[in-house]
Amino acid sequence: MQRKDLRNLAIIAHIDHGKTTLVDGLLRQAGVFRAGQEVVERVMDSNDLERERGITILAKNTSVRFGETTLNIVDTPGHVDFSSEVERILGMVDGALLVVDAFEGPMAQTRFVVKKALQTGLVPILVVNKIDRPDARPQAVVDEVLELFIDLDAEDHQIEFPVIFASARQQVASLSPDGPFESLQPLYETILEHIPCPEGDPEAPLQLLVSNLDYDEYVGRLAIGRVVAGEVRPGKSVCFGSEGGALRKGRIGQVLGYFGLERRPVESASVGDLVALTGLSEVGLGETVTEVDNPCLLPGLEVEEPTLAMTFLATDSPLSGRDGRYVTSRHLRERLFREAERNVGLRVQETDSPDAFEVCGRGELHLSILLETMRREGYELSVSAPRVLTRVVDGVLHEPIEDLTLDIPEEYLGAIMERVGERRGELVAMTGSGTGRLRLEFSIPARGLVGFRSECLTLTRGYGVMNHLFSGYGPFRGEIARRNRGSMVAGESGPATTYALTNLQDRGVFFIEPGEQVYTGMVVGEHCRPNDLDVNVCKKKHVTNMRSSTAEETVRLDTPRRMTLEQALEFIGDDELVEVTPSHVRLRKAILDPHMRLKAKKDRQRLEEAG
Repeated sequence: MQRKDLRNLAIIAHIDHGKTTLVDGLLRQAGVFRAGQEVVERVMDSNDLERERGITILAKNTSVRFGETTLNIVDTPGHVDFSSEVERILGMVDGALLVVDAFEGPMAQTRFVVKKALQTGLVPILVVNKIDRPDARPQAVVDEVLELFIDLDAEDHQIEFPVIFASARQQVASLSPDGPFESLQPLYETILEHIPCPEGDPEAPLQLLVSNLDYDEYVGRLAIGRVVAGEVRPGKSVCFGSEGGALRKGRIGQVLGYFGLERRPVESASVGDLVALTGLSEVGLGETVTEVDNPCLLPGLEVEEPTLAMTFLATDSPLSGRDGRYVTSRHLRERLFREAERNVGLRVQETDSPDAFEVCGRGELHLSILLETMRREGYELSVSAPRVLTRVVDGVLHEPIEDLTLDIPEEYLGAIMERVGERRGELVAMTGSGTGRLRLEFSIPARGLVGFRSECLTLTRGYGVMNHLFSGYGPFRGEIARRNRGSMVAGESGPATTYALTNLQDRGVFFIEPGEQVYTGMVVGEHCRPNDLDVNVCKKKHVTNMRSSTAEETVRLDTPRRMTLEQALEFIGDDELVEVTPSHVRLRKAILDPHMRLKAKKDRQRLEEAG
């Protein structure tokens, strides 16, 4: 049976190409918002972090009505670190709006999402967005997308995709780059014409694949997915599980459908409907909700493996417990495993220590967003420096390799080439010569990208644009030198004094201000030399009756360098940790005691000499 009154589609694109802004326009012109209602920009980015950073982190569902047809729309992230969000929702939809910038054209993440959409068999519609840019080149971008489809071995019917030219910000679209541009009506009509209707047997046993999980304070866990076959009603007894695992029984509480930005209870849901189910408190991602008497399981979710790992530890800092509510390893363990249940791209493993957990993700941003979320929830913890996950293939060590794309002004080419070369990157292609800007494509180890984003912005005076995409595993390319300066480490506990900082500021750059509480083993600055230096930043001026000839001179302290969470993760070495609390981001040595730290360093050197 075909549901001609329904269409399911995802909006996929590279970061900042206008997906969420386009959803805003679709919602407004479908009449979701009442007259005079105050609506924020990028209404689908409901998470605080999404609004602050201007990126989509979590895939979200919405629904609009066009005539007699319901359009279920899934907005997806554009950043490569959250690509697992894209992978898991593609099975919920039958088609995809591929949004591409009218100037930039297809970028790194565009290639990834197109590859996944083609593998899933989705019907694509190309939306060339930002057509109102003065430097737009719509026809050239269409040709580049066509070349991308051919390069990815798309089938004939997928290559013959319809093209819409749009400006999401102005909420207009047209079938021609020259217009007319009046509304998004051409986009609605193209969706109805080309996105296939959902098909399935409503009389067959129930099959619903759980593609997303949410939580509500009142009803608990919500299982979100698409009804593949059968019908689901409130109060229905079901079982759920995955292939190769035991089936568990449960009873559905409410069946919630999507109406604009709201979820409302419905009497039933049939083939093709996207719904949220309550009452199944133990259901997991990738599991099938099916009949008790005749269980029919669907294939589970498949996502690419993580490439980066960090160790999360319960903090043993002398200042622990002053800011946060959750400081023990039990709290940390519960929170991490709860995150792993709903974040399909994350892996959490226990270690030999009950206070440490290995957390694996897709990249620095993926893990730093988790850390930022946890600190805002009131957690205190320490984390190690990021490290890549290697594997051995035929006796040879392999590491994750990334395709790096840089858009930079021509005058910074030499500095960028030098830095990427130091990080074991290899130039693959260079285009745009003579236009003032260059697009450089590199093959680079994933560990070479740790800390490179901020360095790229510094080298290009903020004009560089960096994107990267996981390419695969390749032979290990050799050691990469980390930072060439050591740390200044506090040797005493107490408040930092202006007197001590003034006398020590010639030794390097400080991360702290006078009066700030420090403890033994805390990293308080960056040394100007390669070695670590123990310093006493708590030293007070000796008070006497004698007056100095320089007593009246004004003391001028250099401005301390304040680090964000991402900058701190990029800065720390292998023997250092970042201490994360709701109010502070501190750097510290993994071993706080200076004598134990020196002993551990000597033991490490002795092992290296022997091995």
